[in-house]
Amino acid sequence: MEISAVTAGVKDVRAELDTAKRELARGNPTVLFVDEVHRFSKAQQDVLLPAVENRLVTLIAATTENPSFSVISPLLSRSLLLTLRPLTDEGIGVLLDRALVDERGLATPAGGTYALTADARAALLQMAGGDARRALTYLEEAAAGATARGDDTIDLAALEQAVDRAAVRYDKGGDQHYDVISAFIKSIRGSDVQAALHYLARMLEAGEDPRFIARRLVISASEDIGMAQSSVLQTCVAAAQAVQLIGMPEARITLAHATVACAMAPKSNAAYLGIARALEDVRAGRGREVPAHLRDAHYQGAAALGHGKGYRYAHDAPHSVARQQYLPDDLLDAEYYRPTRNGAEAAMADRLDVLVELLGKHRPGRSRG
Repeated sequence: MEISAVTAGVKDVRAELDTAKRELARGNPTVLFVDEVHRFSKAQQDVLLPAVENRLVTLIAATTENPSFSVISPLLSRSLLLTLRPLTDEGIGVLLDRALVDERGLATPAGGTYALTADARAALLQMAGGDARRALTYLEEAAAGATARGDDTIDLAALEQAVDRAAVRYDKGGDQHYDVISAFIKSIRGSDVQAALHYLARMLEAGEDPRFIARRLVISASEDIGMAQSSVLQTCVAAAQAVQLIGMPEARITLAHATVACAMAPKSNAAYLGIARALEDVRAGRGREVPAHLRDAHYQGAAALGHGKGYRYAHDAPHSVARQQYLPDDLLDAEYYRPTRNGAEAAMADRLDVLVELLGKHRPGRSRG
């Protein structure tokens, strides 16, 4: 059985699953194909989960989006992921040639065909970007235009007139998707605002999901800008919310706003590197027991275990900084956050120097004060 996530709701999914249950009782297993599964909300995808877990159905789901973002993790973890790559230009060319001579394509029963010039064919392959449906759509439009002019030749001019707007060589499911988003983020990281806007425009013109772009901007705001200008994260989160609220085409303005903010901001990856260093220690097994004075002491019997004993409440200390041990014994000199002096993070670097002194900590490469 087959359903489309574009038109089906929870009620439709439940109805199909009820049918599958009856068929299973008769000994007939069911394969359920869900097209455009990314269009299902989390609640709708949740309905599928018990049926998959209980093997009520064998689920085959198709999506043009990144499943890591568009499919709930419990469903994804129970699935085998197969990636369909874009067709090669050679493959697209074979389809075009067949469409020109086959009656199921553009050829007439009387044997009439269209002639596709070499330059038009080359342009069509580039416009298709590995998408057969796009290539055939453009070819059909160009053929219709030629027929209206009483011509049977599709040249470059005819093709350009048939396509409403210049098609961008970009496939949301293939390499171009990853290449363009990579160039977008790296242009932001490199502070080239002009390049960042160019790649944003390419994604938008190609029909990329604006929510995907917004998510990448939110990530970049913390990974590449961080404490150098923390307010950019607020801008990007607000942009992501606005994209959900207003949709396209107006969302392009909000995305441009956030893109410019990210590209123009001073850069720091100190927070990103900080959590990477901390995770490295944790994964290596470093970090022994939590110091006793920091442990939970609210329950009966905690005092007898020494939990909370000697804890100093920071707000009762000078400058609201209590000098005591916070890290486990084997990580006393760990230094994860190493601020840059870019943008607003210069103040954080100065603040960290003050805190190190107040806490009586030792920083690698420095003598104890």
